[in-house]
Amino acid sequence: MEKKHVNVVCAIIHDGDKVLCTQRLRKGPEYVAEHWEFPGGKVKPGESDHEALRREIHEEMDWNIYIGGKLASIDYEYPDFTIRLTAYDCMAHDHRFKLLEHIDARWLTQEQLSSLEWTEADKELIKEIWR
Repeated sequence: MEKKHVNVVCAIIHDGDKVLCTQRLRKGPEYVAEHWEFPGGKVKPGESDHEALRREIHEEMDWNIYIGGKLASIDYEYPDFTIRLTAYDCMAHDHRFKLLEHIDARWLTQEQLSSLEWTEADKELIKEIWR
């Protein structure tokens, strides 16, 4: 049986030399539950990456951000699905977001990213962006 394929977009939101990292809820498979990720979500059929990212950030964080250019895209195979994860360079006008779909959020420098337990796809994305 062919695995489900999911297109996901995420925001690399900058504030000076720091980027926003978010911790997933305690739901879903154990290999992603409570792990860290860059905020974003699934692209719906007929939606552009930018539209999906704007919608997801608004739904999950009640926040409007500026979405810039594409930074990187990776493919990763989890045990029960495959993912194409595409990151966009983003900025926000303020820090007034709400964690509606996450446990925690942290602003970290590139050097601090390795201190978190990331989803495997986000780990690959980090290697691609900050090589």
